[in-house]
Amino acid sequence: MPFERISINPNICHGQACVKGTRIPVHQIVHMLANGDTVEDLLAEYPSLTREDIMACLDYAAELAEEQVTPLQAVDKCESTEANDTRYHCDA
Repeated sequence: MPFERISINPNICHGQACVKGTRIPVHQIVHMLANGDTVEDLLAEYPSLTREDIMACLDYAAELAEEQVTPLQAVDKCESTEANDTRYHCDA
């Protein structure tokens, strides 16, 4: 998973993924976009960023989303509609 514009250094921003050469965490860029900021807003707010840096942040986040499955809500097997679903344990 090579990302030329993203760096992870334990001595910078507590090891969070950042835009290379900055202390701007990837999650900050993704959150700002998710909250309605435009690419142009980000470029104005962070003059050191390029459009390619912002796209690299989205690409990095997308790659992580593909690799890691995080349940959005706990599921109880007692409520499961799949008869052979043994992933969840229920004491009922």
